[in-house]
Amino acid sequence: MQGIIERVRGLIALLWREVAKFGVVGGLGWVIDNGIYAILWHGPMSDSTIKARVVSTTIATLFSWFANRYWTFRHRRGTKPWREFAMFIIMNAIGLGIVILCQWISRYVLGYTTFTADFISGGVIGLILGTIFRFLAYRFFVFNDELDTEQGYSRDRELIEAKHHADQ
Repeated sequence: MQGIIERVRGLIALLWREVAKFGVVGGLGWVIDNGIYAILWHGPMSDSTIKARVVSTTIATLFSWFANRYWTFRHRRGTKPWREFAMFIIMNAIGLGIVILCQWISRYVLGYTTFTADFISGGVIGLILGTIFRFLAYRFFVFNDELDTEQGYSRDRELIEAKHHADQ
């Protein structure tokens, strides 16, 4: 029973660090996404707000790829960055779909067409739902080293700690 409790504690500690870093990257990505979206909404793409969201989110996604690969999940990077990038893009396309769906429902089903309504539906509600999906997708499908290799979570912590010390 003690082993199970230690594994759960290790998993919580591991995920907490990743969630915190992911939150920082996500916060910066949110500023990039919504900053560019506001510029496009009030300027050159005012007649196509859904396309403006696609452009702004695409730019924020590229930032997030680099930040997550080289900071948040740097200890899980694989040896095939193009495979990770392809998976990252697929997962972000699904996340973007969640954002667009929220904004589309607000605009075309509920009839809210103001910048504030678009911002709340896509930039807040859609982003929260998309972010939950993205974190889980990045963690388990994109940057996905096995959990048993994590210090503090591994069933065989002594072996992992010895390997970690040997690698340093």
